[in-house]
Amino acid sequence: MKIAISSEGKTLEAKVDSRFGRAQYFIIVDSETMDYKVIDNAAVAQSSGAGTKAAQTLIDEGVQVLISSSVGPNAMEVFKAAEIPVYKAIEGDVKTNIELFKNGSLEKITEATNQGHHHH
Repeated sequence: MKIAISSEGKTLEAKVDSRFGRAQYFIIVDSETMDYKVIDNAAVAQSSGAGTKAAQTLIDEGVQVLISSSVGPNAMEVFKAAEIPVYKAIEGDVKTNIELFKNGSLEKITEATNQGHHHH
């Protein structure tokens, strides 16, 4: 399974970037082999529509799951339409989040998360 995760760096030890549309990088990890590919987020420079563009980029890469923390309403719509589930990242590195996802420990996000706060 191909899992995309927003990241501040280019390795599995890098911290997860809590932002989606404005994340520095996306790392696409194969959950079977832990092989990964780094994508520079070209959308960072955009004044608007960054989330949507980033979402489309990941869909074009064939990802099946997204792990991030702050996904805007427009990006969320794109993922919903593509039937790609989004999971909430925890503080920490990319690898930890992948492991938690594989264990079924990450919470699924069904609504955009950056329109105010949800209480757990």
